[in-house]
This record gives sequence, C-alpha cells and structure tokens, in this order.
Amino acid sequence: MVVIRNIAVGIRCVAIFACILSTFLLYSNGLVYTSFFLVLVTVLLIFELISMIKNAFQFYDKTIQAILNDDFSADFSKNSTGNHYKSLLLLYERFKVRQHEQLSKDMVYQNILNNIETGILILQKSGNDWDIFQMNDYFSSHFQVPKVSKWAYLRKHLPTLCNAIEARDFGEIKTSVQITVDRQEMQTFILQASKTKTFDTEYYIILLDSIQKVIEKKEKEAWLNLMKVISHELMNSITPIRSLTQNLNELVQQESLSKEDLEDIRQSVSTIIHRSNHLQDFVESYRKLAMLPSPVKERIAVKDLFDSALLLMKSILTKENIIVKSNLDCNQNIFADKFQMEQVLINLLTNSIYALDGKSEKQIEIAIEVKSNRIFISIIDTGNGIEKEIEDKIFLPFFTTRKDGAGIGLTLSKNIIEAHGGYLQYQSEHAGTKFVICLIE
Repeated sequence: MVVIRNIAVGIRCVAIFACILSTFLLYSNGLVYTSFFLVLVTVLLIFELISMIKNAFQFYDKTIQAILNDDFSADFSKNSTGNHYKSLLLLYERFKVRQHEQLSKDMVYQNILNNIETGILILQKSGNDWDIFQMNDYFSSHFQVPKVSKWAYLRKHLPTLCNAIEARDFGEIKTSVQITVDRQEMQTFILQASKTKTFDTEYYIILLDSIQKVIEKKEKEAWLNLMKVISHELMNSITPIRSLTQNLNELVQQESLSKEDLEDIRQSVSTIIHRSNHLQDFVESYRKLAMLPSPVKERIAVKDLFDSALLLMKSILTKENIIVKSNLDCNQNIFADKFQMEQVLINLLTNSIYALDGKSEKQIEIAIEVKSNRIFISIIDTGNGIEKEIEDKIFLPFFTTRKDGAGIGLTLSKNIIEAHGGYLQYQSEHAGTKFVICLIE
C-alpha cells in the first residue's frame, strides 16, 4: 500500500511537471488564456499534493502518538484510508494486542496479590525518593492504611515500619518488628525486604507476616496431622473390639452354647485382648512423647556415646552384615543427658538398619564436624532413602512405614535434641538417607 501511495504521489508530480511545461509552450505560442487555465490546474494539483502529503503525515503522527500514549481506542478495520497504511496499522494492532495481554496479566497478578494473606508492599525508585508501586489489599486492610502513592505519606500511618526500613537504608532485611495495628496493642511481625532492578528501574519488595498467624497456622496443621494419626490408630482398635463385643453379646444371649460358639468366644476374647494391648501401647507411646523428662546434662564424650550405642546394636549389625564407617577418633565433648542422647542414636541407627533391609550393599557412615562452636553429627545409610511424598511427615508422632513400628522414634529423637538446644534434620541424598544432629559444643 505504501508503494501504491508512492506511485500516486509520483503521478501527481509528473502531472504537475507536465502542466508547467505545457503552460510555457502554450504561452510562447500566444495561447494566453489556455496557458492561464493550465496554471490554475497546476496550482490545484500542487495544493492537492500538499494536502495529500499533509494528511499522510497527520495519520502517521496520530497513530504513533496513540501508540506512545497507550491509547488503542481507535478502530481502523472499517476505515478505507487504513488500506494505504498496512504496515503502520499492523504495528498498531500488534501493540494493541500486547497491551490487552499485559492488562490481563496485570489483573491476574493483582488478584493473586490481593488474595495472599501476607502484607505485600512494592516500592519504585523515583529520583532520591520512593513511590508506592503496589500495595495489596491485605496490607491496606490489616494495617488500616489507605492506598497512598508516596513513601512520605505511608510514614505518617506506619512510622515504626518505615523507621525500621530506613534504618537499614532500604537494604536487605529479615527480622521481626513490632507494629501497632488499629490503635491496639503492638503486634510482632516477620519483616522481609529486598531490592531488585529491571530495565534501569529499581524496586524494593516488603513482606510482612504476623508471627502469631504463622504460629497458629503451624499449630493447626500439626494438630490436624496428629489427630488424623490418633483417629486412625484408635479406630483400628475400637472398630474390631466393638464388632467382637456385639458378637459376644449375641452369643451369651443363647440358652446353650455349641463348641463352635465357644471357639468363637475364645477367638473374640483373644482378639479383644490383643487390640486392647495395642491400644495401651499406643497410649503409653503418646505419654512418653507428652511427658518427656527434662535432660540431666553432664559433660560427655561423643565417642563414648557412639561406642555405647554401637555396642548395644552390635549383634543386629553383625547379623544383617552391615558395615559401619566412622571418624570417631576425636575428642569432642558435649553437655547433654547421656541416656537420652543414647536413645536418639539407637533410634537413628535402628531406622538405618530398617532402611538397608534387602540391599546388597549395606553401609552406615557416621561423621562428626565442628563449625562455629557447634557439633554436627551425621548418620548416613545406603538404603532407598525417603520418598518425597512423605518427607514432611517423618517427624509426625505415630507416623511410620514399618509394619512393626510405633512411629515415635524420630519424633522422640527430635524432641530430645530440641530439649538440648539443638535440632535434628533430614537431608536428601542421591542414594540413601542422612540425618544430621546439631548440638552446642
């Protein structure tokens, strides 16, 4: 279309040149009136050419201004003039489609941000100051702050938060901060903030989480998981006991009992006793977890602890042909309860022995490392490892994948280590399982 328009301009230029040349020829031959007429025609052609070029430039300028101002309200699909500007209008439509896509994405992102129960504030660098680029609904409603556009305005509403951020010069932050919410008591929040830069524009992202809300959420999840396990165990015992009791009640209502009835009674009573014992063991396991005694600490050598635990486990390790490798030739001491720590090591070694069942290569490695006045004790086996689906459940009370397991070994071990001021964690290995005990030296 641009080529056609260029041809049209060329034809007019040729026509104007022909008219001027014809005017001179006619005038030189004495045809004054005819030459005067051609002069008028030439002037009209020149004005039409100027108007045509002017309209073209105006259309280009109008379209480009619309693109620059993100104004895509015009529709050129029914405009015949648009046929002469195919490439320009194609560019216009492409920007229009991209704007609609970006608006759709912005709406989705905005909706996601507003449905997150975390205070989110995004600042944008503007000279030496900061503008508020984004504030989600949770931040605005929870802190009773209107959606202001300037950092200076926000400082009037949340001076504690703003002072904490300014004190770090808008740098990386991960700390707790106390903020008065709705003129009530001060609440503690986890404050995380970081900078990011894109297309020469600097942004500062602030996240605020109520510590109380985080704790309540974790407690709720823990209680739900615990209640699922307890309910499962209780129902596994109560359901058969109830069923057998009903059966026994029907049998004793009979005037006489046959041999088969007596055998049914014996089997039913035996099953009830078995399930009752299991229920009693389960309750006893729960009592152990709930009533863990405070550790009686003393200075003990790590090597002595492992020597004692390995001595107790020696027969089963030999029977299962398990090789134990260690770097226990060290003089590291810890301040701990000997019997409780020994129980932890036995629990972890028992788990490793169970994990190695059926493996051709059976090996347990024990490693000790000292960093920053802390002792890291690692117990690594070459078993199958822990499946991804259950990694977050292994420390739950009564959760077990073993047929004969009670599901309290890891939970009890974790509680003991935490009572000693340390932590027990699981780390995924390419092949096998690794548990790490961290304790103060």
